[in-house]
Amino acid sequence: MSILIADDHPLFREALTRAVASALPQSTIHQADSVPALLTAVEQHPDIDLILLDLTMPGAEGFSALIHLRAHHPTLPVLVVSAREEPALMRRALAHGAAGFVPKSAPVETLAEALQQVLEGERWTPPGLDRQGEVEPDELAFGRRIAELTPQQFRVLGMVGTGLLNKQIAYELAVSEATIKAHMTAIMRKLGAHSRTQVAVLVSRLGLDNEARLESPVD
Repeated sequence: MSILIADDHPLFREALTRAVASALPQSTIHQADSVPALLTAVEQHPDIDLILLDLTMPGAEGFSALIHLRAHHPTLPVLVVSAREEPALMRRALAHGAAGFVPKSAPVETLAEALQQVLEGERWTPPGLDRQGEVEPDELAFGRRIAELTPQQFRVLGMVGTGLLNKQIAYELAVSEATIKAHMTAIMRKLGAHSRTQVAVLVSRLGLDNEARLESPVD
């Protein structure tokens, strides 16, 4: 097995690496400390079998990295491992395509169980989680717009979210400023925005603290 652990906290990333190595002794483990590093690792290691994803890494807003991964790598399962344990947040992660959700407070045995179940093609969530209810349709609809972004457009979007200017983004990505402007035009068109500010407001819908209503399924 080839496992990618994406978490920006060094101590937890190392602890998680040890836990995965214990649960899957024959596995090869890769690490990423940001969303750009995560996307690069996925491109460099096409044999990855599973991603363990933290939701609060630099380079993405809330569920946007999860949505992007599921759109461009639909056969690659993503297991969210988060310090946030609200049931509504777990249901949102599942609605956006996560194969499971493991709280960081869970014991190693629970993580091992989740890994095994997800690698077998099943979903895993903490026992007792009520999976009933659906995320607000507007949030899911916007998630589908995020999914339309190319990998490079998604990288640019993440840098815009950190406040970088086009010139700075161009330097970081080693491309021309005109190329970044073209990406921004495409991003705004795909997201239905008319300015950088509006892009940021729209993307905030995917934030972890966004108050997404949960409604009972309609028969």
